[in-house]
Amino acid sequence: MGQFVCSGAALQCSFGAAPGILNVLPANRTLTSMPLANIMDNKPMVNISPFGMCSSMANPAVAAATAAKFGTLTPVPCTPVTAAPWAPGSPTVLVANMPALNNQSKCMCSFGGVIQIAQPGQMTIQVP
Repeated sequence: MGQFVCSGAALQCSFGAAPGILNVLPANRTLTSMPLANIMDNKPMVNISPFGMCSSMANPAVAAATAAKFGTLTPVPCTPVTAAPWAPGSPTVLVANMPALNNQSKCMCSFGGVIQIAQPGQMTIQVP
């Protein structure tokens, strides 16, 4: 099932140069110290922060910058474009009537990047 993801989780995009952060608005109304995420926390710039520089040739800005440099791959500042929700989410736990986001979920950027959870924003401590 994996760990549940909360606000402040570290994200990574397969075409990004730096980690991003997941921001969960308190609208989900979970009674925890950090707001828990659900699969609909996928809005660019609201929930998903940029990943530094983007190197996807499916990104028109990268394609234009690369063409201007005569074919030398030229990354540009990342602007995430996520249209679909995170998948698969948790099939048994709901947050604000939607499946909870867990650390095994992924979100696709329209420019071909796969966004995944690098660190879920909470830790499990094993006590002997």
